[in-house]
Amino acid sequence: MLSIGEFSKICEVSTKTLRYYDEIGLIHPDEINPENGYRYYSIKQLSNMLFINRLKSYHFSLEEIKDIMEWEQDQSEERLYTALNLKKREIQEKLRTYEYTLKQISSDVLNLEKGISMMSYLNKIEVQLVETKPMHILFTRQMLSSDDYALGYGKYFSKLYETIASEQLTLLGTPITIYHSQEYNPAGNDTEFALPIKEIVKGTRELREGLCAKSIYKGLYSELTSVYAKLTEWIENESYELVNSPYEKYLTDPTQTTDPEDLVTEVYFPVKKRS
Repeated sequence: MLSIGEFSKICEVSTKTLRYYDEIGLIHPDEINPENGYRYYSIKQLSNMLFINRLKSYHFSLEEIKDIMEWEQDQSEERLYTALNLKKREIQEKLRTYEYTLKQISSDVLNLEKGISMMSYLNKIEVQLVETKPMHILFTRQMLSSDDYALGYGKYFSKLYETIASEQLTLLGTPITIYHSQEYNPAGNDTEFALPIKEIVKGTRELREGLCAKSIYKGLYSELTSVYAKLTEWIENESYELVNSPYEKYLTDPTQTTDPEDLVTEVYFPVKKRS
């Protein structure tokens, strides 16, 4: 048996952290002396602690690690394989985001050296006035927080694609997200995910035709706020007003590219001329 201090030293985990892990049920001492409360860990628990440390280094949360530690033995290897692959993709996505951010910072530094405004990129966002055609869309509508967006996009679009496949419907275009909330709320926003299809069936509606201010953006989805700001400014300057919920069309499948600059999104603001 190892004292909590010895166990702490070998695993390079503070005794305070070990006590916290005990409180949350992550790893318990094998023995606690009833007379003095001293905690002891078995040699076998060293591998458990190293496993926890390894998962932490992979950026798993303590809640995720606890869940993994509680998996049944006959399921643990397969489920761990899946969990590791998901975490791998998550980290790869973060790396791409950081690389894109570094590229943007370098560009801003270069512009500032040349005396060019850091926000000059807004002038490169073009706005067109277009007439859209009506579409029948298969849709699902959810209240999503800002933290839910990344997972929500894949989850809800996947369900729509599954419906199209199972019901043998005809897909006519790329995914669309429609934002119905009047204002941004971190706790939840009224978001509609849709796919244009040929058939009129249960779970479909018509996205009506109309006049739209439209911009095309290449880059990370997180940067689309710049497009929204530019469209809002254009609408004001050109004496138009928003008459319906703005929406986005995704022309590029994010799973098919590793370069954020290959992501192409069309943003539509349904408008009419102010009277």
